[in-house]
Amino acid sequence: MLTPEQLVVAAILTCIGGAVLSFITSPSKTLAGLVGLVTTAAAAVMIFWAVAHVLSVGPTQAALPKSGFVPRFFYVDGLSCVFLALAALISIPAALYSIVYMRHYTEYGVTRYYPHFLLFLGAIYGLVSTSDMMWVFFIFWQMMTLPGYALIRYEYRQKANVYAANKFLIMMEIACLAVMIGAGLLAAGGAADKYDFDAVSANLPMLLSTKPVITAIAFALFLIGFGIKMGMWPFGQAWLPDAHPAAPSPVSALLSGVMIKTGVYGVLRYFLWLVPQSGWADFPLANWGAVIAILGTITLFTGTMQALRQEQTKRLLAFHSIGQIGYILLGSGTCMALLPTPLAPLATIALFGALFHVLNHGVFKGLLFLNSGSMLHATDTQDLNKLGGLMKYMPLTAITALVASFSISGVPLFNGFASKWAIYVAAIQGSSAAKYLPVCALIAILTSALTLASFIKFFGASFLSRSSQLVSERASHGRLEVGLTMQLPQLFLAAVCILLGILPALGFAFLQSAMRMSQQSYGITLAANGQAITGGLGSGIANLHVGAVFVPLALVAVMAAAFGVARLIAGLGGAQRRSAEPWLCGYVREANCHRYVAHNFYSEIKRYFGWLGGMPRVASKKALPALDVKESP
Repeated sequence: MLTPEQLVVAAILTCIGGAVLSFITSPSKTLAGLVGLVTTAAAAVMIFWAVAHVLSVGPTQAALPKSGFVPRFFYVDGLSCVFLALAALISIPAALYSIVYMRHYTEYGVTRYYPHFLLFLGAIYGLVSTSDMMWVFFIFWQMMTLPGYALIRYEYRQKANVYAANKFLIMMEIACLAVMIGAGLLAAGGAADKYDFDAVSANLPMLLSTKPVITAIAFALFLIGFGIKMGMWPFGQAWLPDAHPAAPSPVSALLSGVMIKTGVYGVLRYFLWLVPQSGWADFPLANWGAVIAILGTITLFTGTMQALRQEQTKRLLAFHSIGQIGYILLGSGTCMALLPTPLAPLATIALFGALFHVLNHGVFKGLLFLNSGSMLHATDTQDLNKLGGLMKYMPLTAITALVASFSISGVPLFNGFASKWAIYVAAIQGSSAAKYLPVCALIAILTSALTLASFIKFFGASFLSRSSQLVSERASHGRLEVGLTMQLPQLFLAAVCILLGILPALGFAFLQSAMRMSQQSYGITLAANGQAITGGLGSGIANLHVGAVFVPLALVAVMAAAFGVARLIAGLGGAQRRSAEPWLCGYVREANCHRYVAHNFYSEIKRYFGWLGGMPRVASKKALPALDVKESP
């Protein structure tokens, strides 16, 4: 019987073997794509097997001697399982989507795509399961960074993509150096295993009491290093908005949905699972929580406001990745701020909200990048000003994009609402212990409304407006909707968004099991308080001591009843439905110059918050459709 650690290592080796095989078969894009899909699926099966074993039986490595490569350098507990499961869940749709999507790149082969894709995925599995804080960590970090660099500059003939890849490489190496220096400051003596997580943890109480400044610098370096990786303000704006749009769309789904979450994993692992109970008295966890919560609030606000200005699909989504990471940081910081206080149950709710948002963001952001890939595949443009009326030609992509837009905006009955609600509840009710938390929560709630506004632009300008000249021309040459192998990943991820929105208890139950199998350091307290968060299957958050309850199925019943009553009343008048052409304000034809394009949305908001930066890459005048006076009456 393989241990979870051995299964993870087997999955990593499978990815490496698949990378070699996909390189050999790369002259055929389809064959290489099938190799990539089979490899990704096989690795995901091993990962899900490892996760199921840990959540049902518990971590097994603790009972094994630390001899041999796998027991010495790998450890899989409940926290690791959350991120392993996310990576496996998103990787299969991304690999399936890639098979046909990569044919879109007629000038580029897949020799530099599938091998790097698989190495990148294997590195993610390794990063969230290694127990070594130095050299094995370094190997997996580089194994993720270098293939990631190659994938971002996949279209290397475009200078902007090469520039974006170079920035990504520089920022990731700075992040790696910061984390490794922090680990070096906490290393325990000269033993061979001095960088082992358990060895560093055992040495921390002494360092906290005798060298508080050194330990503070080490944790600050951890926050900077992992903050760069996840896109935290102010580091995220330096690389993320350029890197994510440059990569092929399935890679963008992995970059935003999975890779940046390794930074979240690092922050949680080092701040909440590294300090043993004997060192808690000297560890200012609440102060670190304040720093992280405030940085999270700044991150979510600035990222979302900058996204509101964007006029390119993938660049808009990239800025929203920064914004959504802010919510995760806010939940994590709220947990750290409240955990040392009598409000530890609220701290657990905050962490559950943050981890649930890690999963939810991976799903809906992966879906959004696949949606944008389908739009790019059909129209050869990311410019929202040139799109319009796509719902008529791409109905399935439109429906899944609408689901993802509702999810990221926090609309009730979609998965993004459930995780954000948990964060809001913990932050607002934690006011007695930390007065700043309700202010952070209020900003987060208002920012969620701005997210909805941004996706009204994203969805409305591309799918709901009148057909643009470009879309009409493309549609005249044939079908725009993508094929089955590109539809299925979108349908699957959209179904997950709806399922976790209506039944968020499934997600919370998964996190409860994960916390039960992560009982080290503060994880002991989190596991003890995690069992009282949810009610039955139809509940979201229940049994809180102050009664903030969200029951999605009850909301579904109320909305269904209200819709039925409205339909009944509407039918009583006996009015007949009819369809008619819209009035065009006196204009004779639907000329392209008469369309309301993405650039016209929210002009005043963009003007007053221009100081935040995040200007669109394409100048607004160039993005606007040219006026043709001959078409005007």
